[in-house]
Amino acid sequence: MSEDLQQIRAEIDAIDEQVLSLINQRARHAQTIGRLKNGTVYRPEREAQVLRRIKELNNGPLADETAARLFREIMSACLALEKPLSVAFLGPQGTFSQAAAVKQFGHAAETRSCASIDEVFREVNAGGADYGIVPVENSTEGAVNRTLDLLQDTPLKICGEVDLRIHQSLMRKIPGLDGVNVIYSHGQSLAQCHEWLNRHLPAVPRVQVASNAEAAQMAAADESALAIAGEIAAEIYGLQRLFDNIEDEPDNTTRFLVLGKHDASASGHDKTSLLMSAHNLPGAIMGLLEPFARHGVSMTKLESRPARSGLWEYVFFVDIEGHRDDPAVAAALSELTSKAALLKLLGSYPIGVL
Repeated sequence: MSEDLQQIRAEIDAIDEQVLSLINQRARHAQTIGRLKNGTVYRPEREAQVLRRIKELNNGPLADETAARLFREIMSACLALEKPLSVAFLGPQGTFSQAAAVKQFGHAAETRSCASIDEVFREVNAGGADYGIVPVENSTEGAVNRTLDLLQDTPLKICGEVDLRIHQSLMRKIPGLDGVNVIYSHGQSLAQCHEWLNRHLPAVPRVQVASNAEAAQMAAADESALAIAGEIAAEIYGLQRLFDNIEDEPDNTTRFLVLGKHDASASGHDKTSLLMSAHNLPGAIMGLLEPFARHGVSMTKLESRPARSGLWEYVFFVDIEGHRDDPAVAAALSELTSKAALLKLLGSYPIGVL
């Protein structure tokens, strides 16, 4: 071994000692803050501010996203010293919903698998989990209607969001494609990988199952089967990823909501979600939108769903830029209160960072 290499490794060892000492110093400060806090230990607005600052300070060679993910895990571990968080997600183990939960809360959080989106809502509302992660829309498939329907009646608040790039992998228990006779996956994933499958495996039958995680489970039990799922499923079920990023749309992204029992304070870069309905009068819908325009509040989403209150009645789900406590947003919402037949604030929360 050359003297130069030995010297560099010695310097790395010294840096590692400093990094470890500083992380533990940070953890002790986090414990002190935890003792000073009253009530909620998880503050999404504070974590968003920290991660944005890390990305601004980062000078490389690590990518901004990589640096932010490292600090996400440090914050997750520090938070667990105060109180390990439990997070409900749409299961089974290995779904993209679980990946979103890990992305938002880190590996130190306890993730709990639920059989349905309804169960995620019930688990958080009943206190069985501190928070829940539910999908709300996909960039290619559109809105997740069950989530929108459940938001109409729940007392839970939206206190965060997660944008997760959906990267699909072809996986199998053993290497290679010899002897393959079936491909399992969720119907949406099969559709998202349609062209890749047509080019590379046109003759292999495709079977839809309830989730990508179930597909991975089935492939783990049958060496002649392939599964299309995410990286986390391959890790959990012991599968080899034969091909990665086989989705036809490389920018395919799913947006998830973080549900809890508390609002998030303003972080400086926020979003507010609400639902509203209009009186049955000419121009009523335009009247609901006008306060946002007058006060310079940008609307980023407008989605209609049948109301659960009556036949042929509809509610509108709206996302706007800004926190409910921002002066312009507060003024627009105040005007909207007198114009809407129904107005429900679902939550103000930091715009997803990673």
